[in-house]
Amino acid sequence: MQLPADDRELSPRTGYTRAHWETAADALLAAVEPYATEDRALYHLPGGRASWSGRLSDGLEGYARTLLLAAFRRDETALERYADGLAAGVAGVWPTIEDRSQPLVEAASIALALRLTRPLLWDRLDEPVRHRAAAWLGDALTAQPWPCNWELFPVTVGGFLQEIGYEPDASRKAIDRGLERIEEWYLGDGWYTDGDGRKFDYYNGWAMHLYPVLHAWLADDPRLLDLYGGRLERHLADYARLFGGDGAPMHQGRSLTYRFATTAPLWLGALTGRTPLSPGETRRLASGALRYFLDRGAVDDRGLLSLGWHGPDEAVLQGYSGPASPYWASKGFLGLLLPPDHEVWTATEEPGPAERADAVTPIAPANWLLQSTSSDGLVRLHNHGSEDVRYDPYYTRLAYSTATVPSASYDNSVIVGGDASRTGIVPLGVGEGWVASRHRTGSGGEVTSVLLARGAVEVRAFRVTGVAEGTAIRVTGWAAGSGLRSELLPVAGLVEVKAVPGAVDDEQAGAVRELTGIVGAGPGLFVALARLTAEADTPLREAVAVEVTGPDALVVRWPDGHVHEVRLEAGQFAVSC
Repeated sequence: MQLPADDRELSPRTGYTRAHWETAADALLAAVEPYATEDRALYHLPGGRASWSGRLSDGLEGYARTLLLAAFRRDETALERYADGLAAGVAGVWPTIEDRSQPLVEAASIALALRLTRPLLWDRLDEPVRHRAAAWLGDALTAQPWPCNWELFPVTVGGFLQEIGYEPDASRKAIDRGLERIEEWYLGDGWYTDGDGRKFDYYNGWAMHLYPVLHAWLADDPRLLDLYGGRLERHLADYARLFGGDGAPMHQGRSLTYRFATTAPLWLGALTGRTPLSPGETRRLASGALRYFLDRGAVDDRGLLSLGWHGPDEAVLQGYSGPASPYWASKGFLGLLLPPDHEVWTATEEPGPAERADAVTPIAPANWLLQSTSSDGLVRLHNHGSEDVRYDPYYTRLAYSTATVPSASYDNSVIVGGDASRTGIVPLGVGEGWVASRHRTGSGGEVTSVLLARGAVEVRAFRVTGVAEGTAIRVTGWAAGSGLRSELLPVAGLVEVKAVPGAVDDEQAGAVRELTGIVGAGPGLFVALARLTAEADTPLREAVAVEVTGPDALVVRWPDGHVHEVRLEAGQFAVSC
């Protein structure tokens, strides 16, 4: 992809300006066009695999998700082509929208695009085409969604159909039903779980906030915008901390192949005026993420987004991932709805949170602790509250970062009796420099975990109960990547630092450090020091003082004088600062 020259005056951090976003959008749209069917109703992108919904649905996905990009770009020439495809699609080419079917997802992208570009596309269609299109979309009003962010797809379709006067009562019911449903999953401070349970990931930003806020904004509904815009603004205060100094989003959760769709809520805050971020910070974070992926091979030699993270990568895919799935990255171009003279495009870039200062930030609804260091721009997420066993290991590891990926060697895990599973996670709280949880293991035991952090240093403590005396315990650390150093040292109950079986030497990329121990006659307390860093730091043992004061208690003293006292006894867990 040939982009304009960097502008380091306006954008000293990334070099990217609006022109770079426009050029990237144009290039992505041009690259998919050869894969459209003759009638332009389907886009059959190459990819080597089909989703579980099948080729026809995948072709609709290619149409819908690239249409969304054309809508944000307001490309009239491209929209004319998509108008032809719409006419053919609703004439019998597209699959019908049924309960819990993928076309329901794509209907939302089509409806949103039509709503955003109504004078350029919808209003220019022949009346019979509009009638057939409204009828096709209308099935989304009563189709049963999966009980998660899918509840918002009928809301998005309903918003457009209500605007054009199609079945207003049914449209209103679909909107009200979906918005009411997500209230069950709102846990406060700007955070939703994606359906029942504790599923926290980027769906908060590119779905749970995006659709309600856009609906409220497009409907010009002050009440709804105050409600959902206020939640978005609070969410962005945390969300902005999920990006590393190199622009990388946190490598956690599912659907990571959507890549820079992670920038959508950043732009949404600027678009609606509901953001705590300055214009220069907003653009820096968004442009940083776009550049991060473009510089690392997200677009192949045909100009197409591949199924993966940097380049192709099966590890980040799900069964619903088809060749066109990555084009939900189109949501990242939401900022192009802002005019060129908007301050988000004209302000000088400002550093993001990970660049400004070291920080340890608690996120109470998710029971996460974010740990960032400005010297290397790394952000680490200590996960003591997110779980979705369907998508392990991207939910159930103890920690994630912007620079590492979950490894097959079970990084950041407590392995009890040879079993690395972590289910039934119970949050025990998060506070100033600490986070804790309890979970079950496949071996029948229970692990109480506490993480304490300062700078780049971590103290990890585990109390293991419910297993037989002599049960082996393995504690693993970070899977370091190129240019990073992963450290893991024993403090109590753990010995024998070694490389995980099957892993490469710990000085090489991808290595995982491991400590081992044995459960004694009573509850087992295991304590370790850990660090992931790109800097030459103080020796880890000198960076913090840890004293085990009892079979279930420890005191942690930091060089700045801060002290944590921890008790991990069952029923009496406590951390004091």
